[in-house]
Amino acid sequence: MQSLRKYLPLALFAAFFALAILAFMSSKPTTKNERIYKMVQKYSPYYLDKRLGGLTIKSKEDKKFEEKPTNMTVFKEFERLERTWGEQHLKVENNTLIIRDNNGSTQASIPLQSDKELTFIHSYYEVH
Repeated sequence: MQSLRKYLPLALFAAFFALAILAFMSSKPTTKNERIYKMVQKYSPYYLDKRLGGLTIKSKEDKKFEEKPTNMTVFKEFERLERTWGEQHLKVENNTLIIRDNNGSTQASIPLQSDKELTFIHSYYEVH
């Protein structure tokens, strides 16, 4: 029993360290295809507002829209909002990504250059 007490602080430190690593890994944002994401982001209504108090999700279309999730969930919530918007406003036709506005008219067309870009659109925005 005496020998187990000697290792208790080390075991507690290792457990807390492992929990911190798991929390960090789960709060990281999803990796994105830089070319496609930057082009689509121009038309997405959501953006992150960085202030001293933390990150806030705001909308370009609705000035009253403001979400302030916890630091651990801010990127997951932002991705959920982008995914919901993308399901309604993005479409893939003939290896081209079509971005539509709220009325359904085409705002932009982005030719896809690789299968990785197509895979990114299917996985991130859930557009099929």
